[in-house]
Amino acid sequence: MALEDICGFKDTPVHRKWFPASHFEDTDRSFHMTDFGLRRLKKSGRNSGIPLQFFIPTLPNSVPFNPRPSLPFSPSNHSVTVSRPFPLSHGTTTLGFIFQGGVIAAADSRASAGGLVACPAVHKITPIHSHLVVTSSGSGADCMLWERILAREIRLYQLRHRRCLSICGTAKLLSFMLHPFKGTDVCVALTLCGWDKEVGPKLIYVCSDGARLNGDIFSVGSGSPYAYGVLDRELRWSLSKEEAISLAREAVFRATHRDAYSGNKVDIFHITAQGWSHHYLWP
Repeated sequence: MALEDICGFKDTPVHRKWFPASHFEDTDRSFHMTDFGLRRLKKSGRNSGIPLQFFIPTLPNSVPFNPRPSLPFSPSNHSVTVSRPFPLSHGTTTLGFIFQGGVIAAADSRASAGGLVACPAVHKITPIHSHLVVTSSGSGADCMLWERILAREIRLYQLRHRRCLSICGTAKLLSFMLHPFKGTDVCVALTLCGWDKEVGPKLIYVCSDGARLNGDIFSVGSGSPYAYGVLDRELRWSLSKEEAISLAREAVFRATHRDAYSGNKVDIFHITAQGWSHHYLWP
């Protein structure tokens, strides 16, 4: 699939929209949806004339929100909704923070659907490549879909350019892809925890309305207020690796103790300049 896209063997209408990779590398420039309809699209010089392309899934019966059809694949008809037979309440606890030894990402492993524990062993932290993992909260199906889309686009970028897209560029790409879904029932909140060769540790939060926030500490989900209480008291820059892992475990455990929608095991990733390492612990 990836090689077909790169070699141009698959020329379908959905693959004909091209975007220059420089838009995602330039972290100081903000995206405006209408800009892409007015700007001449140029091919990237860094990948032998093969520009960056990406695919965004569409909702049924959707139409572009812009009178100028600059993004024909944009599912921006905000009135399109899918009715559910009964309401479901979702909950989780995910967190990420930066310290002197790198970046820590942690999450519980319970998938809930209202009062039902749907699965006690869900992986809410997904590796995207050797130096980037993503914590997810929101609708389980939406999060898994967008993580797969993001991993696909990052891998395609790596194949085309012979290098990984930066963490800031990855966050900008994800934000741009999610923005057309603002106002729909898509529920995705992802925290990108990674290490850039140029800037070191990075922590960026991206949600389904396209918002993109940089920070040194994030906790997302129904258990996040309890996790923040522990992190705000104990977190400091000089933590050792063992202390940081213990703090992340304690923060998630305290959240699962008070939040009925979080629970079971604690999933922890430690990201450094050498890549990520995985720790799977009981509370």
